[in-house]
Amino acid sequence: MVLPNQLTVLRIILTPVFIYLFLSGDKFYQQISLVVFIVAAITDWYDGWLARKFNYITDWGKFMDPLADKFLTSAAFFALAAIGILEYWMVWLIVIRDFFITGLRSYAEFKGKSFPTSLAAKWKTFIQMIFLYYLLVIITLKTFENLETNFSELFSVLLNETMIYFVMLAITLYTLITAVLYIYYNRQLIKKIIDA
Repeated sequence: MVLPNQLTVLRIILTPVFIYLFLSGDKFYQQISLVVFIVAAITDWYDGWLARKFNYITDWGKFMDPLADKFLTSAAFFALAAIGILEYWMVWLIVIRDFFITGLRSYAEFKGKSFPTSLAAKWKTFIQMIFLYYLLVIITLKTFENLETNFSELFSVLLNETMIYFVMLAITLYTLITAVLYIYYNRQLIKKIIDA
């Protein structure tokens, strides 16, 4: 198995490790969970870079790499919902959308077709990741007792429920819009794949 695919497998393995540590209720484990998440996210960038630079592109990698990304981001969204930071219904909408489009692209690859990733979809992924990093970093910093004691008011502002709700709502709506646009602009290709 080539190195990029090994990194994809590592990212899949690290995903449940992140969930376990983050939801453990132990402050030290929660702190470690952020490191695990960052390492897993770095493997996403690095395996793509390796695959392109050294042409380590395989059918397995093209299928599993985007799925591994969705497993990681979905795990983070669900973990944040589990501790009451995010609303489950928004998380479900984002996850269903992402896996549906990823599944569609993977099926297209299987049929020998290629769906280009739109600029809107790239921005969607970027915004989702920035939001996840923001929440995970702030929540992790809050587990340090000295910081929580000395900056309690700041944490209240940074983790304001109303602010988080409306930011997540905007991200959810934008994510759904990108799905509609994706299907619309690729409707002819989708029809050909279905009819094939």
